[in-house]
This record gives sequence, C-alpha cells and structure tokens, in this order.
Amino acid sequence: MLRVPKAGIIYNDIKPVARRTAEEIADKLRGYGWDVCLTTGVGGILGYSQPHRPICHTPISQLVPPGFDRDMAFGIVLGGDGTVLAAFRQVAPCGIPLLTVNTGHMGFLTETYLNHLPQAIEALMQDNYVVEERAMLTVQVWRNEALVWEALCLNEMVLHREPLTSMCHFEIELGAHTPVDIAADGVIISTPTGSTAYSLSAGGPVIAPGVPVLQLVPICPHSLASRALVFADTEPVTIFPANSNPLVMVVDGNAGCAILPDDRVRVLRSPYAARFIRLRPNEFLHVLREKLGWGLPHVAKPTSVELP
Repeated sequence: MLRVPKAGIIYNDIKPVARRTAEEIADKLRGYGWDVCLTTGVGGILGYSQPHRPICHTPISQLVPPGFDRDMAFGIVLGGDGTVLAAFRQVAPCGIPLLTVNTGHMGFLTETYLNHLPQAIEALMQDNYVVEERAMLTVQVWRNEALVWEALCLNEMVLHREPLTSMCHFEIELGAHTPVDIAADGVIISTPTGSTAYSLSAGGPVIAPGVPVLQLVPICPHSLASRALVFADTEPVTIFPANSNPLVMVVDGNAGCAILPDDRVRVLRSPYAARFIRLRPNEFLHVLREKLGWGLPHVAKPTSVELP
C-alpha cells in the first residue's frame, strides 16, 4: 500500500493573513492527496521563569507538535522571523525541512513572500529545492548540579544584568581552555545565523552561515581588551555569573529565565540542525545587501552651491 505523503504548516495565529493562508495551503495540499498537519508557533515560545517561581521547562524533545514526525516531507512556516525561530525550536528534533514564508516585516530568515507562494508550492510538489542546514545551540541552566532549564537556539543566547544593577562579571570557560573573566553589561553567544542579529549590533562580526564556528560578544565591556571572539563550534561554553544579584538570560530574543548567582549556563552546539528549504541558491551576500544594506555603493553628498 502506498504511503500518503505528509506535510506540516506552522503559522502565526496573531496575523489573520497567516491563518487564512495556512488554511488555503492545507486545502490545496489535501486536494493533491496529502496528509496535512496544522499548528501555531505558540508551542515554540519559551516564556519567562522568575526567581520567586519554581523553575520549570519543557524538554527540547517534547516541543514537537502533535502529528509532526520524521515521515513529514516538509513544513511551511507563515510569519516573520520570530515565528521562524519558534518553528525550528518545535521541529528541529524531527529533522523536518521548512519553507519559510514572510508575512512580517524584516523577514531576514524567510525564503519567499506571499505573492510568490503559488510558485513555491509548485516547486515543493516537484521536489525542486535544496535543503540548507544551519547550526543550532542547546542552552542549559544548571542549579545545584541539576538541569533546571533548557532550550534550542538558532540565533543567540544573551546573559545580561537586571535593570538598575551594576556592571556584571562573568567567568567563562571555552572547552578545556583556561577560564577568562569579562566585566560587561552582558555577554552574547551567537551562531553564524545569529551573527547578523543582536551580536552585530553589539559590535560582533558577520559570519557566513556555513562556517563551523560560534562567537562570544561582550556587551558594553569595561575593558578595551574584551572584544568579540570567534571559536570552533566544537567547544562547549560554560558561564559562571560572578555577581551577587540575579541576571536575566534571553534566548533568540524570545524569552528565557532568571539566573541566580550560583547558577551556571552551558551552551553547546546542538545535535539538531535548522533545515531551511531553498528554492534557489542561497546567496548570503545578496541577502546582506537586500536586508541590511551591506556593500551598497557609497553615494557622495551633493556639492554645495554658492548662492549669488
């Protein structure tokens, strides 16, 4: 007996256009005889935990939506970059490749737009695409030798001070190297995908997606010697906050948890990858130019004209 092909759709339920388009795509695929599962990106939103509340988290493997599994040929994401980040947090453990469709604003992580969706669906049906894998991070919080929180991360992990607290001190271990001490407002651990996000604004370099590295970027460091560091993604990172006040950890700009003085944060490359469906060769420099204006030609200011 032939197996019925299977696809998934993840959409931002806050946006009516995303919800409506998701239902239209599902009807179309079902008309071709496909089994289709729909879900929202809510399941990939981390939520905050607070010091006065018991820490709770959902294990990475339990974020996969019902019906989504390794038999799924592909998934389609309808939303902006936030929905894309949440969607990969949900499906990366299953290895499902995702076509990302922009219904938001910047759409730096999206592959196509709504007005090109019919052609994109046709390409999916004909297997006329390639899959690009992007590295993800596993972020863990350890307290008294117990794992109390974990999450998948595609862009970056940020550990920073609470409002109105003084500068933070971080003791950081990179693999088996000698620990270093950094005094700053916070630190960022970023993937190459996240190098064009928060870490870029904090002074970090842009890193091409296929380079097997991570980067550490201090936020407003106290010393001129504390600058961004690029290192092999085989090196796990452990951060000990050497402060008397709690800190805040944020993952992918989405949410995170409070970090107490005796906690430690461990960041390492995840065994799961974000698998992007590409309808055309992924030209990274073109995306940088189109989305961020990188490499645009310099335009001289007009010559001043003397008035008579």
